[in-house]
Parts: sequence; C-alpha cells; structure tokens
Amino acid sequence: MSRILRWLFVIGAVLYAGYGAVMVWLHPQFIYPFSQQPFAGDGYARVELPVEGDSPLAVHVYEGQADHPVILYFMGNVGALELFRPMLDHHKDSGRGVVGMTYRGGGGEAGTPSETVLKRDALATFDATRARFPDRAIIIQGYSLGTGIATYVASQRDAKGLILSAPFTRMCSLMTAASGLPACFLPVQRWDSVADALAVRMPVLVLHGTADSLIPFEHSEALMQVFNGAGIEADLVAIRSAGHTNLTQFPGYLNAIDRFVSR
Repeated sequence: MSRILRWLFVIGAVLYAGYGAVMVWLHPQFIYPFSQQPFAGDGYARVELPVEGDSPLAVHVYEGQADHPVILYFMGNVGALELFRPMLDHHKDSGRGVVGMTYRGGGGEAGTPSETVLKRDALATFDATRARFPDRAIIIQGYSLGTGIATYVASQRDAKGLILSAPFTRMCSLMTAASGLPACFLPVQRWDSVADALAVRMPVLVLHGTADSLIPFEHSEALMQVFNGAGIEADLVAIRSAGHTNLTQFPGYLNAIDRFVSR
C-alpha cells in the first residue's frame, strides 16, 4: 500500500470513528423525537403515579365496563398519547378499560426519556393498573417503540395477552441499518425485544404492515420465530399495503385486535 493510500485509510478511519462518536451522542434524539401535544381525550382521568427516585408519572385512565378487560397501552416514539387516541378510543368505545402511559419528555410532560426510565415507568404503571383493577384481565399493547416496552413488561409481569403492532427485534439493528454503524456493539440504548420475548408466557398477537418502510415486516417474522421456538402461542397478522403510521385505517387491523381481546 502506498503512503498516500495509507494516509487516506487513516483519515477515513478517523472520520468514521468521529461519525460514530457523534451518532452515539445524538442517538437518543433519533429514538425519542417526542411531540409536545397534550392529551385531550374526553372521559379519561389523569392519574399521577408515584415512582421511586423520580417525579410522579402521569397516566390517562378510562375505567370501562367491569366485565371487560383493561388495555395497558404503550405508544410509539412521537411520545404524545393524543396522536394515538384513535386506538385508545376504539378500546374505550368497545367498553374496555384503558390505561395509557405518558412518556417523560413528551406530550408536555417533564423529564428525560431513556430505555431504563421508560421500562421502569412501565413496570410502575402495570403494578398500579393491577392494584386499581385487581379482578380484571389486563392485556398489554404496544406500538412501534412501545412494543419494546410492552414486551419487556410482559417478560416481567403476568397478564392475559400481549399485542404488538409494528414491532422490532432490536432497536440497535434499526440504528445499524439507518447509520451504517455497528450500533449493537456501541454504547447505545439497544432495546432488545428478542431477549425479552424469550421470557414472555402469555398469548401474543403480532400485527405489521407489509409496506412498512420504517420497521420492515421481517422484524415481526423474526419475532414470531422466537415466540414459536419458545413454545408461546403467537399469531402474526400481515396488514396488506399498510405502512408504519396508518395501521388503524385498515379494518383488518382493528378486527384482528378485537378477536384477540374477545378470545
């Protein structure tokens, strides 16, 4: 290798390392680009939960009918429950109870989100939901980023079912595809749903749009292999032509969820 090529190689390596360092520093901004739109749903009560070591956490609760299950909902990474109200209202209009967890730093709530913080808050929300509705079935539901939270909670707590909409295997794998960096080997927030899925012990419904360009459909197929390999009862519903943000616009999506909840 000539001296010029060696220098070019060194310069390229330095630039790549610098790019990696910048992306490691900035990556939370890409994971949590939260909207500050406040929640304005009618019929929901705002409840503040005490969380050890942090300020109270806000959740929005609809009681629903006593003979219906309670849906514990974890939203995507826009971080504002108001933008997910069509799904919450569908459960509400069906008579189900709803508990929607806010994310610190989003929806006008104070705080800084992280994988550790969101998972801690989610367990506190589940425990508060169980205490509030001791005799009702709880079904955990997550969308996009929220599927990582939902799968984690399902691996740590006992519920009647788990619904995952547009899930990912590992967040760091999505980072790798987007950045060209070996993100799963860097000090980033990994969000490893594969590891959590192995500890789930409840029926699972996975739904994913076949035209999803943000989290490819193959992530759901890979998760199904994990669930099936672990002997977990799991079904995958492919929503034909649906993308990442328009799942609720397809009747097959809501129908599949209703069938799962009724079952």
